[in-house]
Amino acid sequence: MDVQTPAKLRHPEKAHRPDNLSPPKPDWIRVKAPNSREYNETRELMRGLNLVTVCEEASCPNIGECWKQKHATFMILGSVCTRACAFCNVATGKPDQLDPHEPDHLAEAVGKLGLHHVVITSVDRDDLDDGGAAHFARVITRLRETSPTCTIEILTPDFMKKDGAIETVVAAKPDVFNHNLETVPRLYPGIRPGARYFTSLSLLKRVKEIDPTIFTKSGIMVGLGETREEVGQVMDDMRAADVDFITIGQYLQPTPKHAAVDRFVTPDEFESYTKLARAKGFLMVSASPLTRSSHHAGDDFKKLREARNAMASSVPPVKTSK
Repeated sequence: MDVQTPAKLRHPEKAHRPDNLSPPKPDWIRVKAPNSREYNETRELMRGLNLVTVCEEASCPNIGECWKQKHATFMILGSVCTRACAFCNVATGKPDQLDPHEPDHLAEAVGKLGLHHVVITSVDRDDLDDGGAAHFARVITRLRETSPTCTIEILTPDFMKKDGAIETVVAAKPDVFNHNLETVPRLYPGIRPGARYFTSLSLLKRVKEIDPTIFTKSGIMVGLGETREEVGQVMDDMRAADVDFITIGQYLQPTPKHAAVDRFVTPDEFESYTKLARAKGFLMVSASPLTRSSHHAGDDFKKLREARNAMASSVPPVKTSK
């Protein structure tokens, strides 16, 4: 069998163990434990304002690097998710009550951190009539009032069966609307059982239909048992939905109870994915073992805007007949 055969088929003995065992991490995936002064200051700020970050909740491997630079990705709508994805370390259960002061607290944190670009994500809130869309809009609006020069990137749930939710968030005018497809459609039943691939794809397409000026972004994890051909098809689907920016990163197992890593994708393979995505027409591509949706998001936004401007200036003017 080749290296892309799922681990449970290559190692059937694993399927009968109580926990999901992943292969040892290679050298290129290891990161240092966070211990900087800036990291601790950022942590204390989040605690003091009662804010949640996906950096902590999702056990992001880049937290030490990002928080050293005082770059945090905020997670709104509480810390408890209504879904139970096999890759995600966010708690699942009965959701928290919405905090009406969260927009103010988040805006205060952005000001104190001196952020020029902020990323805001959330848990899934299937219990809310609008999936939390109005709360997203309130957060964006408050940030526009308090930090008018700060660009805003959101990473939303899929708003499944929440009529008008996408329109509510788009009307608030984020600079980047991100929604991750997470994996290839074949793996959805085991990895993302509460979601539907084409629902997520339709969301990204709908954002562009409502407001073509908003950048759209989506990402997937690799190392879950997908094939290169399937990744290429996801890229084609994203481009058909007019997605501007794709991120591809290595899946890392948060705990032994989560889905196991099938294999660690090599840096050379990530470079190959980068070339493939560029050839398919994405304005921006970020593909590496440690790539995450919000990693280097501010710098990437600048490059994204430059890429769009460069493309616009290269288009010849339309000739009109006299």
